[in-house]
Amino acid sequence: MDLFELKGKTALVTGGNGGIGLGMAQALAGAGAKVALAGRDAAKNAAAAKAVGGVAIAADLLDERACRGMVSEAVDKLGRLDILVNNAGINIRKRPEEYSIDEFRRVLDSNLTSAFVAAQAAYPHMQKAGGGKIVNIGSMMSIFGASFVAAYGSSKGAIVQLTRALACAWAKDNIQVNAVLPGWIDTALTQRAREEIGGLNERVVARTPAGRWGTPQDMGGIAVFLCSSASDFVTGTAIPVDGGYSVQGG
Repeated sequence: MDLFELKGKTALVTGGNGGIGLGMAQALAGAGAKVALAGRDAAKNAAAAKAVGGVAIAADLLDERACRGMVSEAVDKLGRLDILVNNAGINIRKRPEEYSIDEFRRVLDSNLTSAFVAAQAAYPHMQKAGGGKIVNIGSMMSIFGASFVAAYGSSKGAIVQLTRALACAWAKDNIQVNAVLPGWIDTALTQRAREEIGGLNERVVARTPAGRWGTPQDMGGIAVFLCSSASDFVTGTAIPVDGGYSVQGG
């Protein structure tokens, strides 16, 4: 299983203090990587870092300087940077006509601009090291439309295009850039969605061939694959991890 070995590698996971980010961070640490978890909530970061045996970094990714500083701090604490997982993000569920411009921009900046800034800041470190792995977290809303995700869906569709652009630009530097498109995963974010959208739970289960919601731990395998040498010839992809939701007709 040497293909999936991450000993000697270091990883920065944004939004790594809970949900999908924490599930991925746990898997990366389990495969041997040293992991830094970044988020706004310092106490939550510290608890998550303790759980995975990693280090915590407090940063507001809406602030460009703080976002770049997060990458520098990760390099200082870990000694190098081999892996970046751009997972941090938010959603504001409203019909399109109800958004303020500030709300729309906040979602795009949280989900898309921060990923670009973090990747841009990570690039010279990975280039110097002779390669690296960047994993951007998209969504089923990178593929589908819905009336309540004008901002979120726009950001997640753009994440896939950003992934492709970075993959083309940085392949010569041995940096692979891929996106993961989680389906309906049981996290704090989707728990709120179930409270706000009547019948969502039943519709998701009915459409998903696996017959259940995913868990953060279900995201671990794809994280290890895309961050290990097993995926050295995989770049620019967008891989659904959704229990079959996106292939189910009707």
